[in-house]
Amino acid sequence: MIIVQNLTYSYPKAEKPTVKEVSFEVVEGEIFGFLGPSGAGKSTTQKILTKLLKNYEGNIFIKTQSQTYNPDKELREWKNEYYNQIGVGFELPNHYSKLSALENLQFFASFYELDKQNINQKLMQLLESVGLGKDAKKKVQDFSKGMKMRLNFVRALIHNPPILFLDEPTSGLDPVNGKIIKDIILNLKKEGKTIILTTHHMNDAEQLCDRVAFMVDGKIPLIDSPKNLKEKYGKRILKVEYSQNDKSERQNELFELENLGQNEGFQKLIQQNYIQSMHSQEATLEDIFIEVTGKKLI
Repeated sequence: MIIVQNLTYSYPKAEKPTVKEVSFEVVEGEIFGFLGPSGAGKSTTQKILTKLLKNYEGNIFIKTQSQTYNPDKELREWKNEYYNQIGVGFELPNHYSKLSALENLQFFASFYELDKQNINQKLMQLLESVGLGKDAKKKVQDFSKGMKMRLNFVRALIHNPPILFLDEPTSGLDPVNGKIIKDIILNLKKEGKTIILTTHHMNDAEQLCDRVAFMVDGKIPLIDSPKNLKEKYGKRILKVEYSQNDKSERQNELFELENLGQNEGFQKLIQQNYIQSMHSQEATLEDIFIEVTGKKLI
């Protein structure tokens, strides 16, 4: 769906490029995540892909539904029809504060080539999907940050685009509303949408993404699925938490998973003690990111 070749971008008067010779491909129907700390170049890459930033070096080819994919047609050649094919959820919500939530969606809906029949009903369904149905006629200036983020999210879905660019979609949301947004994203994937997600929240990347690109200092040192990364960098260790009985002080011990059934120490421990819990010690994406890049996500 998306092919990026040697993408480089420098902001005006910047001493060095923000994005440096980045190359990657996004398969149609997958959720592809950019994982990295603030300032890594994630949002800049997204802004280039959505044509908010121009004058980049390298090449970008994006397949849309507006015409048969032509691998020789570069992103620079796409005109306004491109915006009917993509939906963008910005990191910071930007709305018309004196308009209501519904009026905001109506205004943005007017930009797209849409069947206007029953449009208000469709917009209300979007608001209701993120718990804003009862606030449809409330002015956005009276919304909390979380409400603005949810409105920002559904605005990207107005025209039912095949490609979605979502920048920190759960930022500022409580766990309940964060889960609602993540469930919607997973449902959009089931519908065949291609989704590019930028985040520094490793839980979001782990729960949502088919593949993640580690991005640091404008470069991508690694791209793989969360599952493959955990298998490659994780340690095959079992942590056993135990006590002499269910009320005494808890202790824990680690065992290698290899030949665990023949480990006499493990056998003795589980036979002679009260087992509180046993967990394999998987590496998190954050652990792996630090090991690969030497950088923290925040």
